[in-house]
Amino acid sequence: MNPSKHPLRLRAPAVLAAVAALWSAGALAQATDVKIGFAAPLTGGQAHYGADFRSGVQMAIDDENATNPTIGGKPVHFVIDAYDDQADPRTGTTVAQKLVDDGVSAVIGHFNSGTSIPAAPIYAKAGIPEIATATAPTYTRQGLPTTFRLVTSDAQQGSVLGEYVVRDLKLKRFAVIDDRTAYGQGVAEEFAKAVKAAGGTVVAQEFTNDKAVDFRSILTHIKAADADAIFYGGADTQAAPMLKQMKTLAIKATLIGPDMMHSDELIKIAGPAADGALASSGGSPLEQMPGGKSYVERYTKRFNKPVELYSPYAYDGTRAVIAAMKKANSTDPHIYLASLKATNMKGVTTNELAYDQYGDLKYGGVTVYKVVNGKWQPLTTVGTK
Repeated sequence: MNPSKHPLRLRAPAVLAAVAALWSAGALAQATDVKIGFAAPLTGGQAHYGADFRSGVQMAIDDENATNPTIGGKPVHFVIDAYDDQADPRTGTTVAQKLVDDGVSAVIGHFNSGTSIPAAPIYAKAGIPEIATATAPTYTRQGLPTTFRLVTSDAQQGSVLGEYVVRDLKLKRFAVIDDRTAYGQGVAEEFAKAVKAAGGTVVAQEFTNDKAVDFRSILTHIKAADADAIFYGGADTQAAPMLKQMKTLAIKATLIGPDMMHSDELIKIAGPAADGALASSGGSPLEQMPGGKSYVERYTKRFNKPVELYSPYAYDGTRAVIAAMKKANSTDPHIYLASLKATNMKGVTTNELAYDQYGDLKYGGVTVYKVVNGKWQPLTTVGTK
């Protein structure tokens, strides 16, 4: 045989490979963008929360896109559509409408209860699932079919913390302060109820706002009440100056607050004064999460910064949404919503990620932490799986 007379026969493998490559490239180019909405504070005092939260969503999207996913027999490419809601309820509703208008298939967010609650009806009207870190019980009790929660609610967190500090730490007299946000007020109320039920006494109740930095007037009043501990329902960026002012006023009470350990802001700002402070957090400590070790390694490599804590929950929530789309074989929220409600999967944060009839986590769990020698140390964890 003369090879020169049969060039195509001898080159067929190369030709077929080239054709396959071109087809693959064409298929990839035709992949449909599926928008995953995101909303959280990306500026202001809570920006560190929002940045960590967004990174978890982005990593989940990146992981999924690396598999060249197909839904409904067609290639899809997930993209994040992110907005800064400034932790402001009015801005939150504006952002919610923008995300609906953008045609997102789901929303991971909002971060705060104060933004998540008023945004929820906007998403519900459009049939778009909202998977939020909002912890106020009201968020999932509005009678809307589209609300889901990424972390444990205040009802459980406040009650666990209130019972623990009375029963196990033997504290008896409590002052309660909240920042008047839906989140802060809600968790403070749950804490106060649990303290009373466990046999403790609330000797003072005060409130401030989520922009305040001077708490000396409130603290002076509380000092006269001789409390063993002060509970603050609000953000760590305010709890830190509050703690420093407690020390200046020679108030020896223990500062207690939910979610203060989600970053090191309290320790950074308060310094040595932070030692002894107590906090609760939804879920397990990062190092005890089923997929925690691997997640930390990949996250650190991807973003060159440490995990604060919210990102693993955002990661799991995003993967749950995408898994529901795949199961329903559709990115249309009206179609895949039922699959999302039936979610039962292993995640980074838990061995069984599942939602109850309200959209709350079935196995959220709560961990109580204490600052010891400048570091948050877990004391106890209950309710995880």
